[in-house]
Amino acid sequence: MTQVKRFAIVMTIGLFLLAGCGLPTFLSTTVANPTVIPALPTATADQAGAAPTAEAPAPASGSSSSSSPETLAAVQGTLENIYQQVSPSVVNISTIQVVTTSNAPDFSGIPNLPFDIPGLPTQPEQGQQTQESLGSGFVWDQEGHIITNNHVIDGADQISVEFADGFTTQATVVGADKDSDLAVLKVAELPDTLNPVKMGDSDQVRVGQLAIAIGNPFGLSGTMTTGIISAINRSLTVDSSQSLDAYYSIPDILQTDAPINPGNSGGVLVNDRGEVIGVTAAIESPVRASAGVGFAIPSNIVNRVVPVLIADGHYDHPWLGLKGTSLTPDLAQEMDLDNHQHGALVIEVTNNSPADAAGIRGGDKSVTINGTDFVIGGDVIVSFDGQTINEFNDLVAILASDTEIGKTYPMTVLRDGKEQELQITIAARPSGTNDESSSQEAAMNGQVWLGITGKSLTTDIAQAMELPEDQQGVLVEEIVKDSPADLGGVRGSYKPVEINGESILIGGDIIVRIDQDNVTDLNSLKDLLQQHQPGDQITIDVLRDGKTVSLDVTLAAPQG
Repeated sequence: MTQVKRFAIVMTIGLFLLAGCGLPTFLSTTVANPTVIPALPTATADQAGAAPTAEAPAPASGSSSSSSPETLAAVQGTLENIYQQVSPSVVNISTIQVVTTSNAPDFSGIPNLPFDIPGLPTQPEQGQQTQESLGSGFVWDQEGHIITNNHVIDGADQISVEFADGFTTQATVVGADKDSDLAVLKVAELPDTLNPVKMGDSDQVRVGQLAIAIGNPFGLSGTMTTGIISAINRSLTVDSSQSLDAYYSIPDILQTDAPINPGNSGGVLVNDRGEVIGVTAAIESPVRASAGVGFAIPSNIVNRVVPVLIADGHYDHPWLGLKGTSLTPDLAQEMDLDNHQHGALVIEVTNNSPADAAGIRGGDKSVTINGTDFVIGGDVIVSFDGQTINEFNDLVAILASDTEIGKTYPMTVLRDGKEQELQITIAARPSGTNDESSSQEAAMNGQVWLGITGKSLTTDIAQAMELPEDQQGVLVEEIVKDSPADLGGVRGSYKPVEINGESILIGGDIIVRIDQDNVTDLNSLKDLLQQHQPGDQITIDVLRDGKTVSLDVTLAAPQG
């Protein structure tokens, strides 16, 4: 899950690191800054599911309630009750993935792992190596279903679940959904006691409320951290399975300053009643450790997706088939609209999609604002099913929460400055394909990360860009915000064209060389990148407006 901009078309928040991926098992300690929490009412048995704590007496006149022993005892009692209620529901998830390599390294000098995983070979086969990762999860029901993030178990060959009492068993994947970053596991054996969580209503969460994270950061089981809800209604971008959309945004994400670190992914974020209001999923940090900005998938999305995953093994997301961004005053001015006009500006419409069938129009020209290219001229969605659309995330949230596949909804768009009423029938988002045009060069399975989405240059694309038909290279379609490519000045595509019935964007840089090695297609680019390590500086030669430009780029570690 990383954040993407289609070269400054879609702009969302920050640089996200999946909080539970690729955690080296030798990490065993971490230091977190203490968090000061506000005075809280003492939890009762109804509120926290534990024995009631005596109500703290009112502070004496003239005393400071924030520092009195009674208030401190009340706060501690509340947190203790919440931990006693929730921690038995949180599990530690260990995964093993066997990766084929050309030269298998010698693991004989590496000490034993700090946990025993049945079935783990003591010595990998020649040409293979194992990658171990840690994450968190929680008990969903008495049948032994465990909920975690999809990115925690994605690609795993072996999954082990350790319960709070130390009971350890193997698990299999019942269902997984990449686009909500959720997965359901089923344990092979049940412990003596199962403690399902109590789910809360994330729609009732407000900024400033207490937030408590419980998980296994750095493999430290049962760790509890506290903070507040820092923001609501954020969007978190994940890799998408949709063949024409490289990324998909999860709406209504909760932001918290409760310390969240690698290994917390799949754990719980609970309120002052011990109810799960979110699943901790990602952090924004330059150092892969807590920087006070963490993100959780809201409980209402979990409540909607998980039962379907248990029943069907997959979840069909409502789909419109368009790409867009929020209308800003600058964009409105370029489109001869009122500077105060709000809405979701449609940039591109996918062929044969619901949006296409409804007659929604994408952008038809590009403009440069403050040195950045934008696609404008498309419809501006201002209302959907009677709900006002102020920004693009409003449309995403309504689509995810308030629509049903197969139903038809009214929508209002601004086209050439005039309102038009359209009807759109929601479809299920198509599953991914093996089409190379959607291949993402994010080096997610390798050692380094560049941060682009690209496709191999074809004869048709070369002709559309007025290049020689035999020109080789990789066309840069999209760039991850604040990625090595972004920081190095690589440019993405912005001009929509239709080639062989497919709508694609062109006009971006074409990568033709890394250092002195030619880049012929997407696979050769990936192979060349994997010869480097995070921190290496490389020179990328790109074709830009028919001329070769050399860019110095410093590679980074993969995000997640």
